[in-house]
Amino acid sequence: MIEFPKHVKIVEVSPRDGLQNEKQTIDLSTKLELINRLVDSGINNIEVTGFVSPKWVPQLADSTLLCQQLTQHKRVNYSALVPNEKGMQLALKNNIKEVAVFTAASESFTQKNINCSIEESLARFKPVIALAHQNSIKVRGYVSCVLGCPYEGEIDVNQVATVTEKLFEMGCYEVSLGDTIGSGTPIKAQAMLKTCMNKVPIDILALHFHNTYGQALANIYACLQLGATIIDASVAGLGGCPYAKGASGNVSTEDVIYMLNGMSIETGINLDKLIDTGQWISQQLYKNNNSQVGNTH
Repeated sequence: MIEFPKHVKIVEVSPRDGLQNEKQTIDLSTKLELINRLVDSGINNIEVTGFVSPKWVPQLADSTLLCQQLTQHKRVNYSALVPNEKGMQLALKNNIKEVAVFTAASESFTQKNINCSIEESLARFKPVIALAHQNSIKVRGYVSCVLGCPYEGEIDVNQVATVTEKLFEMGCYEVSLGDTIGSGTPIKAQAMLKTCMNKVPIDILALHFHNTYGQALANIYACLQLGATIIDASVAGLGGCPYAKGASGNVSTEDVIYMLNGMSIETGINLDKLIDTGQWISQQLYKNNNSQVGNTH
C-alpha cells in the first residue's frame, strides 16, 4: 500500500510568478491585498516579488515599494526572486529573509531566458548565495524545463538531476522542479523525480507544475506517491512563463488543496478563504483589464 505524506508544504507563487505574466499593470494596493488575503487563508510561504530589471519584467517594477509596505507576520516566510548580485543587494535592503535563484535543465532555454549557459548561470549564483548566507538568508533554487522545453522538446532526466544536485551543493536549501511548459505526464514526472532523488534528499525537492495540458494535479499525485512534500502553486491558476510560448499557467492552489484535503493530507490552509481569494483576484484582474482597454481609445 502506498503511504502518502501526512503534511505538505505549499509555496504560494501568485504575487510574483502569477502576476508577472499579466499584460496589464497591477497596482501596488492590489498586490498587497492579495498577499494579505493569502496570509489570512493560512498560507505560510509566499513568493511576494522579484528584484529583476523592470525592462524585462515591468510588472515587478514596484518590488522595493511592495516590501516596504508589506505587513509582516512572524509565521509567514516571504521570499523574492533574485537573478544576480544587484537583485541580492536589493533583497538585503528590503529585509527579505529568503531569496530564489533560477536556471534550467535546458541549454537553449537558459540562453533565451538569461542569455548564458547553464554552467554560466550557476557561476553567477555563487556570489549571490555567498552573500545570502553571510546575512542568514535562505536560498531556494528553481530549475525550469524539467519535463520538456519549448526549444529542445524532451529533456534528459539525468540533466535535471545534475543541475538539481549542483544547486543543492551550492547551498540551496530547497530546489523547485519546474515543468515550465506543462508538457509532463505522471510516469514521466515520477521518472524525473526518482532520478533527482538519487542525487539529493526528497525532502528538499519542490514540485512546480504548470497546467497547460491539464496534467498538473495528476503529476503532483504521482510524485506524492514517491514522498514529495513541497508543492508550488498559484491561487486561481495565475501565471505562466513569459519566455515559454503556450505555458498557460501554474496549477491552481485551490485545486491542490481540494485534492490534498480529500487525501487527508494536512496543509493548514483554509480552502474556503482561498477560494474567496481566487475569486477576488480574478475579479480585480478582469476589472483592471477592462479599464485599461477602455483607456486606450
